[in-house]
Amino acid sequence: MKPTFLEFKRPPLVDMIIVETPTQFVTNVRNATYDGADAFGFQMERLRPEFRTEETLKKMFAYLGDRPLYITNYRGAHNHEMSDDARHEELMLALRCGATLLDIPGDTFDPTPGELTDNPTAVDKQKKLIDDIHEKGGEVLMSSHILHFLPEEQVLDIALKQQSRGADVVKFVTGSDTEEELMANFKTIQTLKRELKVPFLFLSGGRYCKLHR
Repeated sequence: MKPTFLEFKRPPLVDMIIVETPTQFVTNVRNATYDGADAFGFQMERLRPEFRTEETLKKMFAYLGDRPLYITNYRGAHNHEMSDDARHEELMLALRCGATLLDIPGDTFDPTPGELTDNPTAVDKQKKLIDDIHEKGGEVLMSSHILHFLPEEQVLDIALKQQSRGADVVKFVTGSDTEEELMANFKTIQTLKRELKVPFLFLSGGRYCKLHR
């Protein structure tokens, strides 16, 4: 049975791998496994393009054993010249090679500040992509990196939109630049727990983000 992120009884200890070569990947996995990692994340946009082949990825992912793997393939790093379609073809390749949870930004197919598009055509394509991932046995996290404080009702609106597009997990990153913003974010967590039907990751950056993260 394929490993999953959706059945942990407690928050898993996830090692995020940010490397450029397979050798660095394997070293990271071995060290994190020794330290007790329950699961792994991998920023594939940081892996040099010549290593993004089915043969190489399968060899790399084999070192994970029965631990699930979360994959991002964001714009940036080695992906500056890639289209959204090309990046998501690579995510599907990673899924075939053993990845579990694929990160689909909320502005996929329509780059938008705050990473959440409301363009109907882009949203429809997102839903079809998520359906395809599910049909192939994968799980989906939808992410939006807003990177500044938002009040509770706006965070909930983002979360509900992500959920409605079929994501198994939703993620949003805002800001906590003051004590008041930090406390507001803590209050928002309770609202999200009450209103959402799927697991969520609600993080923030800024001067007062440490307790929230």
